[in-house]
Amino acid sequence: MPTPSKGPRLGGGPAHERLMLANLATALFEHGRITTTEAKAKRLRPLAERLITKAKRGDLHSRRMVMRVINDRTRKRMSSPADRALHNLFTEIAPRYENRNGGYTRIVKVGSRKGDNAPMAVIELVEALTEATAARPAKKTAAKKATAKTAGAPEKKIRAKKVAEAPADASADVSADADAAVAADTGTDTAEDSDESKA
Repeated sequence: MPTPSKGPRLGGGPAHERLMLANLATALFEHGRITTTEAKAKRLRPLAERLITKAKRGDLHSRRMVMRVINDRTRKRMSSPADRALHNLFTEIAPRYENRNGGYTRIVKVGSRKGDNAPMAVIELVEALTEATAARPAKKTAAKKATAKTAGAPEKKIRAKKVAEAPADASADVSADADAAVAADTGTDTAEDSDESKA
């Protein structure tokens, strides 16, 4: 989590800052990306990531904790943006990040605002981890374990394998000589021997 910023708050007082960040989080969860100033985006990121982590739990207590932040305090409309954002957060956003541990948002700087030259940024929700990229670290750890086992093997075992292979080659040569001797003893003659016996 980034260190808290020093200096003046956004919007003046603490209550105003809290409401501004809640409205920014509501808009982020409703639309997926928003354009705001860099300072507001940097202050929004930790709040949004905490809310997504709570939504990943999915139980009633987590829903009520998120509702304390994302809540339409006027309740004039039946389907307010806060209700849509809350529903979107728990049904679409949280399941999408089931395999990801943090890092749900991305801040991209986009230049300055035309009127007052304020530095602007886009804060957006990142794509979900695919199953292939989620499974890739598991393969790396398995490969590391396998190399650690072979690297830690003593040289005696390797030498024993080489010694075991060497007699097998020698025995193949011996067996070829034995086959030739057996052929000579059984009377299998070559063409020259047969001509001598006829003469």
